[in-house]
Amino acid sequence: MLLISHGPTPPGDIVVADGTHAPALIYEFEGLSFWRYEFDLPAGAPGYRFEGDDYAVVTELAGDLRLAFVSCNGKEHGDLDREPAERNAMWARLCEEHETAPFALLLQGGDQIYADEVTDGHPLTDKWPDDLEAVPRPDDLADLKRHLERGFIARYVKVVRAPDAARLYAEVPTLSIWDDHDICDGWGSLPEEVADGPVGAVLFEVARRMFLLFQLGLVESDIAAHLPDPTGANLGWRHRLPGVTLVAPDLRSQRRRDRIMGAEGWRLVTGTDPQGDHTIVVSSVPLLGPRLSLIERLLVMIPQMQKYEDDLRDQWQSHVHRDEWRRMLGEMKRLRASGAVTVVSGEIHLATRAEMRASEGTIHQLVASGITHPPPGGAYASALGLLASFGEAPLPDSPIVLLPLPGHRRRYVAERNFLTLSRRDGRWQSQWHLEQSGPTAPMDL
Repeated sequence: MLLISHGPTPPGDIVVADGTHAPALIYEFEGLSFWRYEFDLPAGAPGYRFEGDDYAVVTELAGDLRLAFVSCNGKEHGDLDREPAERNAMWARLCEEHETAPFALLLQGGDQIYADEVTDGHPLTDKWPDDLEAVPRPDDLADLKRHLERGFIARYVKVVRAPDAARLYAEVPTLSIWDDHDICDGWGSLPEEVADGPVGAVLFEVARRMFLLFQLGLVESDIAAHLPDPTGANLGWRHRLPGVTLVAPDLRSQRRRDRIMGAEGWRLVTGTDPQGDHTIVVSSVPLLGPRLSLIERLLVMIPQMQKYEDDLRDQWQSHVHRDEWRRMLGEMKRLRASGAVTVVSGEIHLATRAEMRASEGTIHQLVASGITHPPPGGAYASALGLLASFGEAPLPDSPIVLLPLPGHRRRYVAERNFLTLSRRDGRWQSQWHLEQSGPTAPMDL
């Protein structure tokens, strides 16, 4: 658990069944101290106490189980200027769901913050990435690093302090993977001279450090002991609960315009052995989707539309990534041969679902996005639905079909939303919670 305080005075201990646990100082910046508590809660333990308050935590994980999935917690411009109750309305509903039937785990599938405006206000980044300074001075880069760190911390702190979100973070263990807006819009799909230049390198360094700190509760020296890739080149993770294996490849750290993951990221995927568990794969970018390569090739031919090329290149379905996409789909089939596989994704600011119908069994994909990002217009959802009607089969024996949510007619729903996953008597079901339409009927997985 991470706690932030002003000044160097340690906060109080956490009290659990086996005694008290003191915090360890893991990071400091401009008068802020970052403290980490490490403790175990055995099965059946009620939770923990901190500064006179009790926090209930679900610790019985072997039987019935309830998980939540969220993504896209913000928007590109003016995010933190929105009226808090409107911005966080779906967090409030998620908190109500938790009060009704507590969650054992919260999964965050990317874009936990929108850092697009963090680069504003500094001469090296005010016009970045369109205007690149040839050789920035070391002093200017050091000043940029402080500017960016100040901006990232301020944004993270304000987002996680939203009351309903803060309540969930305090009571529900959370596993997160990042996506582009946790760094900058389109990170990894930008031209190499932008991403690999001195300004891009500083931006990625600071964003990565803040992701480790705020989303994983780690600092650089913790990586080898806590993540599958001890080098830290890929920040994906894998965890196992009774009867369920959770794996989240990092699709951003090693991404380039012609690559989604490097060798370290692929080792996480190929090394996953669920041994009959239900496998839940967190893919920050949807793994099963429509034939976007058709649009991508068309836009490249239209000068006014080429600004959208990076957005399309972000997708698994990009013609540039097609071999990697096939490889990942093959890995999903390998996992499916051992047991059920469910992919959860965000990123597109819509709710939808898909199936890959393989000989090993059906692989489900559930997309829930975004919990606070405003939905796009209905025309966008309709256009994607039309594109999805053509179908897609990158693996000839395993067609991909996009389907409406239970009780809906269209394949894409343009409403803010989150997803719940429940295991009851060994049977898994999913349910979308939509801002206007309300919850869908449960769907078997």
